[in-house]
Amino acid sequence: MTWSAREQLYIDGQWVSPSGTETIEVVDPSTEEVLATVPAASERDVDRAARAAARAFPAWAALSPDERCAYLDRLGEQYAAQSEKLARTITAEMGAPITQCRQVHTGIPGEVIGQTARLAREYEYTTRMGESLIVREAYGVLGAITPWNNPIYMMFLKALPAIAAGCTVVHKPAEASPLSAQLVCEILDAIELPAGVYNLVTGTGKVAGSAISRHPAVELVSFTGSTGAGAHVAADAAAGVKPVVLELGGKSANVILDDADLDRAVQAGMQSAFNNAGQMCGAWTRMVVPRARLDEVTERAVAIAEGYVVGDPRDEATTIGPIVSAAQRDSIVTYIRSGIDQGATLACGGPEPPKGLERGFYVRPTIFTEVGNAMKIAQEEIFGPVLAIIPHDGDEDAVRIANDSIYGLRGAVFSADPGRALAVAKRMRTGEVDINGYKLTIDIPFGGYKKSGYGRCQGRFGFEEFLQIKSIQL
Repeated sequence: MTWSAREQLYIDGQWVSPSGTETIEVVDPSTEEVLATVPAASERDVDRAARAAARAFPAWAALSPDERCAYLDRLGEQYAAQSEKLARTITAEMGAPITQCRQVHTGIPGEVIGQTARLAREYEYTTRMGESLIVREAYGVLGAITPWNNPIYMMFLKALPAIAAGCTVVHKPAEASPLSAQLVCEILDAIELPAGVYNLVTGTGKVAGSAISRHPAVELVSFTGSTGAGAHVAADAAAGVKPVVLELGGKSANVILDDADLDRAVQAGMQSAFNNAGQMCGAWTRMVVPRARLDEVTERAVAIAEGYVVGDPRDEATTIGPIVSAAQRDSIVTYIRSGIDQGATLACGGPEPPKGLERGFYVRPTIFTEVGNAMKIAQEEIFGPVLAIIPHDGDEDAVRIANDSIYGLRGAVFSADPGRALAVAKRMRTGEVDINGYKLTIDIPFGGYKKSGYGRCQGRFGFEEFLQIKSIQL
């Protein structure tokens, strides 16, 4: 497949030249070769985009939900026709295996289109409270800053409900994955979405991201990414007294109780921890297991890891592709070395690259056992294919370990007793807990406690983030 990229930004319904000459190289993580270059937007470019969104807002917000959602219907039709091209683009720019890109990275976003349209059409925007009307109306201009690890899905969770609610959008995709965003933007242009409703500015977080967060015309910011970057976004937005929705890092605990079905618990836990080469904020990267069953769990986990196929993400047999960048690969390797240095037992994997894959940003699936929860590999988000297996001494101890984290994004509990599992789940300070397996749904609210952020995305709760509340006294 030949790669071409727009050397322009999409502002006010047109592809326009950037104000400067700075560019960003998009690198194929499997070959280390440059695929394409895209513009690095300046503050001036962000200003143009924000002003265009502000001009478009009154007329767009004045449309009925059904009129706005008619554009989402058309998006759904054209998106389906482009899904294979989008899947191959994501594989090339961030390294996810092609089978996963088809099923997850493009498949699930396709479902979000229809779900968002149905939700926006059915939502009750006006309710009566005594002698008052409570009206929910579009917030205004949204600044959306999205990550590289699930580029289209996170783009759709921000831009689509915002557009359906009546907001207009200025969107900055991650530097590593702008090509898929450009392709989606071409579809939005093809369905003749009114000028200024959606604006795409590729660029760096330091320049374009900060400019979006600080711009006076941007009234709400939604960011997904690292906790450190989220703190900068929140600080930039604070000067303008504007709300921010933050979906940040995680160090989620998979709590396995002593009566759990180990085969089910370990299989599901491994799937979560190593999905997308471990580059998922909600991955269950700490497996908290009964001390008496530590060896048994470790043996099962290692057997599963040894069955993974690490390699070329374009090969349909590959289950784990490369890490997104050299910097991220090096960071993961540093964490693996720290686990060894701090005394955890290396059960499989390690810091060396997989045999035969010295070129490309590959990391071996790595499992540590007998991990102490105070170790760096148990406390810090690695964002790679590394699992820490931590022993516990009963339900109380398991809950303590699960909550001993600065993060609180996701988690899991496995037990043969539903009541016991629910009791543990309720005590876990995290935004989502799955009992006896991962239940994929795009309707439930997703977001975190503590340094995993605030606000919610997905479904009705995510939709309401883009609505203001007005009380009218009759």
